[in-house]
Amino acid sequence: MSILAGFLHYYKPYRRLFYIDMACAIIVSAIDLVFPQVLNYLTKNLLIAQTREFIAIIGYVGAGMMLLYGVRYACQYYITTWGHVMGARMESDMRQDLFDHLQRLSFSYYDKNNTGEMMSKLVSDLFDISELAHHGPENIFISCLKLIGSFILLLMINIPMTLILFSIAVSMTIFSYYKNKRMKILFLENRKRIATVNALVQDSLAGIRVIKSFANEEIEQKKFRRGNLEFLESKESVYKIMGSFYAGNGLLEGLLYVVVLVSGGYFIGKGQLEATDLAVYALYIAIFINPLDVLLNFTEQFQKGYAGFKRFAEVLQTQPEIVDKEAATPLTNVKGGIEYRQVSFAYEGNNDVLNQVDFTVEAGKTIALVGPSGGGKTTICSLLPRFYDVTAGMILIEGQDVRDLTITSLRNAIGIVQQDVYLFAGSIRDNIAYGRPDATEEEVIAAAQKANIHDFIASLEEGYDTYVGERGIRLSGGQKQRVAIARVFLKNPPILILDEATSALDNESERHIQAALEELAKQRTTIIIAHRLSTIRHADEIIVINDGQIQECGNHQTLLAQNGLYAKYYNMQFDGLEIID
Repeated sequence: MSILAGFLHYYKPYRRLFYIDMACAIIVSAIDLVFPQVLNYLTKNLLIAQTREFIAIIGYVGAGMMLLYGVRYACQYYITTWGHVMGARMESDMRQDLFDHLQRLSFSYYDKNNTGEMMSKLVSDLFDISELAHHGPENIFISCLKLIGSFILLLMINIPMTLILFSIAVSMTIFSYYKNKRMKILFLENRKRIATVNALVQDSLAGIRVIKSFANEEIEQKKFRRGNLEFLESKESVYKIMGSFYAGNGLLEGLLYVVVLVSGGYFIGKGQLEATDLAVYALYIAIFINPLDVLLNFTEQFQKGYAGFKRFAEVLQTQPEIVDKEAATPLTNVKGGIEYRQVSFAYEGNNDVLNQVDFTVEAGKTIALVGPSGGGKTTICSLLPRFYDVTAGMILIEGQDVRDLTITSLRNAIGIVQQDVYLFAGSIRDNIAYGRPDATEEEVIAAAQKANIHDFIASLEEGYDTYVGERGIRLSGGQKQRVAIARVFLKNPPILILDEATSALDNESERHIQAALEELAKQRTTIIIAHRLSTIRHADEIIVINDGQIQECGNHQTLLAQNGLYAKYYNMQFDGLEIID
C-alpha cells in the first residue's frame, strides 16, 4: 500500500488532466457499446418497415453514428495526446525528485552504490513508470467499463450462455493471477540485471584510458559479456513465462468462441435464441474479449512499471545519514578555531580508522598532516565538513560541535582542494565560478590570476569559454589542479583543506602555486595533507598520523630533532626517494 500511495501521489498536480482523461475513457467505452445495440435495433425493427421509411431512418441513424464517432475521435485524441503528456510530466517530476534526493544522500550511500545503477533508475526505470502512469488507469478503467457493460448486455440477450462465458472468464483471471506472481519476481530481477549492465558500461567507459593503457580490452569485453548474458538469461526467463501466459489465455479465448458457437446453435435449435440475437451476441463477445486482451497485455507493462517504481521508492525511502539537527544553528563570524576532541571513526562494518585523535588548530594557523597511506589523514579532513560523522568524540569550530551547525553554513565556511580533481563538463569560467556562482567576470579572472592559470586561459582561442570536456579531460593534470585552486580562491573561505593540492603540478608551477596558497592561507585556518614534506616545512604544526592515531606532533625542526617517523620520511625524500602516499 505504501508503494501504491507513493505512486498515486504523483497524480495530484495533474488531477484535472486525469479526470478529463477518465471522462473521455467513459465516452469511448459507451460509444463502443452502442454499435451492437444499433445493429440489434435495425435488425429487429427497421428491416420490417417500408423501404422509403427505412431509407429515411437509416440516414438519420448513419448521421447519428458519424456524430458519435466524431466525438469518439476527439476523446481518443485527448486520451492519446494529453494522457501521454500527463505521464511524461509525472515522469519528469519523479526524475527531479529522485535527482534531488540523490543530492541529499550522504557519502556513505555513494560508497555502496554504483553510478551506472543510479543512472538506470533515473532513465529506463522511470520511462516504464511513465508508461504505467498513463496507460494504467486508462486501460483498467476502459476495460472494466467494457467488460461490465458488455456482460450486462449479454445477460439481456441470453443468461445461460453468458453464465458459461463468465465461468471461462473467471478461469482466465485465476490463470493470470498465478502467472503474474511469477512474472513480478522475474521483472524485478530483470531490472537488477539491466542496472548491472549499465554499471559495467559506465565503469568501463569512465576508465577507458586505463583499460587501453593496460591493453585490457579483452578483460572488459569478458566482464561485459558475462553481465550481458546474465541479463539475456533473465529476459529469456521472462519471455518463457510470458509465452505460457499469453498462449494459455489465447487458448481460453478460443474456448470462449467455441462455447458461443456450440451453445448458440443449441439454443437456436431449442427455439430459445434467434439467429439475429446470436449475431449481436457475437459482436458483444468481441467487445468482451477486447478488454480482456488489453488487460492481459497491460500485465507486462504493469510488472515493468511496478518493478521500476519499487526500485525508485527504495531510493526515496533511503534516509541521508548526515542531516541538520532540528535545532541546528548557522555558523557565523568564523575565525577558524578548530578542535578535534577524542575523535574516533570507523566506516560501516570496518575497524576503527581513527582512534581518539586529539588536536587543536588556532584560528589563522596552518597545520600539516603527514604519514603513511591509509593512516587516516584524509578521513580526519572529511569529518570536519561532515562528509561523515564521528563515531565517538566531537569536532568543534569556534567551540561549537559541527553536528549542531547547519550543513550549508558549515561547508560554506570550508574550502577544499583535493588530489583527485573533478571538473564539470562545461567552460573554464563555469568551473571556476562553481566556487561562487554569483561572482563577476572580474572576480573569476582575479581568482585565476592568483592560481597562476589566467595566462594559460587567455592564450586559448575561446579563453574562459573554452570547453574542458568530461571530467576536464581536455586539460592537463596541472591545469585542472590550478582551475580547482582558482575555484577555492574565488570561494575565499575562512578554513582551507588542501588534500595533496599541489601533487599534480610540475616543480615550476608548484612554486608559483605554493606561494599563492601561502598567501591565501594568511589569516585563515589551513589543514594541509602532503607527502612532499618540503612543501610543509613552514607549517605552524605538523602532525604525524599512523594507524589512525597521532604518533608525533611539532614543527619541522622539532620533529627532525626527535628523529622519529617524520625524520625518517624527510630524510628519505631528501635522499631522493619519494614516498608514495
